[in-house]
Amino acid sequence: MVEKIDIASFFNASEKMPLFDVRTPAEFSKGHIPNAFNLALFSNEERAIVGTIYKKEDPKQALLKGLEFVGPKMRLLIEEVEKKTKHKTVAVHCWRGGKRSGSVGWLLGMAGFEVKTIIGGYKAYRNFILNQFYQQKLELLVLGGKTGCGKTKILHALKEQGEQIIDLEGLAHHKGSAFGFIGEAPAPTVEQFENNLFEAITSLDTSRRIWIENESKRIGRVSIPNGFWEQMKAAPLVNMTLPFEVRLTVSIENYSTEVKADLETAFHNIKKRLGGQNYQRALAYLAVGDLKSAGSIALKYYDKQYQYMLEKNKTKTIKYMNFENDEPEKTAQFLIAYANKELTK
Repeated sequence: MVEKIDIASFFNASEKMPLFDVRTPAEFSKGHIPNAFNLALFSNEERAIVGTIYKKEDPKQALLKGLEFVGPKMRLLIEEVEKKTKHKTVAVHCWRGGKRSGSVGWLLGMAGFEVKTIIGGYKAYRNFILNQFYQQKLELLVLGGKTGCGKTKILHALKEQGEQIIDLEGLAHHKGSAFGFIGEAPAPTVEQFENNLFEAITSLDTSRRIWIENESKRIGRVSIPNGFWEQMKAAPLVNMTLPFEVRLTVSIENYSTEVKADLETAFHNIKKRLGGQNYQRALAYLAVGDLKSAGSIALKYYDKQYQYMLEKNKTKTIKYMNFENDEPEKTAQFLIAYANKELTK
């Protein structure tokens, strides 16, 4: 049996059903619903051939060519679904909820599955989540502080103590500065970052507070979606300070690497903003393995950048907190006590 459902019904289903994305591997790679399986009806090359015939010849010839490609795969498609799940109810989508998902839905229905095809496909999903970033009101608390305050470690200490967090830098695979790519996995596409962020939100209780780190709108190669960004900027900000030497030690731990070229690349990326003299000094320190002196140059630059961003912050609530040591667990305890007393609605 095949039934059409909208994207909201898919998310609101009492039991999450396995989801199969029948678009090409290239489409899937650009962006997909988290946890979906790619069950490609056409390869990248096959879809290009069918599309060209559709545009330059006629739809009937494109259909026949598509059947020529798909015919030998029909058994393999069914076996792939059986391999991926023991469920008999599955969901299927393509780009716009058209012929590809309809065809695969029919095939799986004939094989005994109860199939839900998503109306509007992946395009409907994208519209849905981008609207949700505006419409879904979140109780965000923003954790700020200059580079080296150990905000990510504190976020995870908050989580260990029962708080809800969203690790934006973890989702972006980037620590948010010119040095942020060091030690990270390849970044997702902007589209996939947005999908993963929505997935992270849906895993939380949105009636409770959620801690996030103070970020620029761009984190490496990705960008925070506008609806979420607006809520970030309106949320209370807890801004921490730590002594310069403590932050320098934390920064060296975060960005140290055996690949000296990565550090050189990072300094090169901010060469104009550092100034030629500081840039050359930093490279000279790196050449002799003096990470502390090189890091000091970078940290002083980022301190100025953060202060400028802080002065432009438009939130109505900024709480300044001074700490002396890098102690994530103790800092998390202090933040929870403060939030319970001062910031809980």
